[in-house]
Amino acid sequence: MNNALSEFIKQLEMDALAPERLLQLDPLIHFIQAKKDANEFIHLHFICTHNSRRSHLCQVWAQTMAAYFNVKDVTCYSGGTEATAVYSMIIQTFVTTGFKVLVSDDTPNPLVTLHYSDVMPPMHLFSKTYDDAVNPSSHFAAVMTCDDADANCPIIPNATRIAVTYKDPKASDGTTEQAQVYAARSRQIATEMKYVFAQLK
Repeated sequence: MNNALSEFIKQLEMDALAPERLLQLDPLIHFIQAKKDANEFIHLHFICTHNSRRSHLCQVWAQTMAAYFNVKDVTCYSGGTEATAVYSMIIQTFVTTGFKVLVSDDTPNPLVTLHYSDVMPPMHLFSKTYDDAVNPSSHFAAVMTCDDADANCPIIPNATRIAVTYKDPKASDGTTEQAQVYAARSRQIATEMKYVFAQLK
C-alpha cells in the first residue's frame, strides 16, 4: 500500500458510521466471513445502473481494503444494467486520494489502470454490463450499490444478492460543489469498506 493511501485509510473514522448503515453492511460481512472460513475465493461484484460512479468506487475501495487488512483471495468487480464509461470526476477523485491512475486512450469507454500498491497487480476499470464476460458468473455476492439497479435487476443468477446503496454524486455534476461531493461519497464508501474488512476474523 502506498504511503498516501495508507495515511488516508488510517484517518477514516469507523466510529462515525450510523447504526442503520452498520445493519446494512452486516450481510456483506457475513458473506465474506463465510467464504473466508470455508477457504473459498471471495468474489464481490458491485452493480449500479451505468457502471460509471458508485460501483467503481465500491469495487476499488473493497479491493484496497482487502489488501490493507491482508484478506486473501478477494477479487472485486463492477458492472451495470448498461455500459457507459468511468466518469471523469471518479478518476480525478481516485488521483486526489493517492491512487496512481493511467487512462489508456480517449475513446468513449477507456480502460483505466489503477494502482493502490507498488507490489500488487493493478486494477483495470471500464464500464460494462453486470453479465459481461470479465465478471463472475457464479458463487459471488451481487452487491447492489444504487436503488435503481436494485429495482431493475430483479434476478442476478447464481449469486448472493446484497443491497448496500449510496446516493448518486451525479446530482452535483456541473456545480461548484462537484469535487467536494465526489470526495465525500468516496470517503463514505472507503470508510464503510474499511469497517467491513475490519470485522473479519
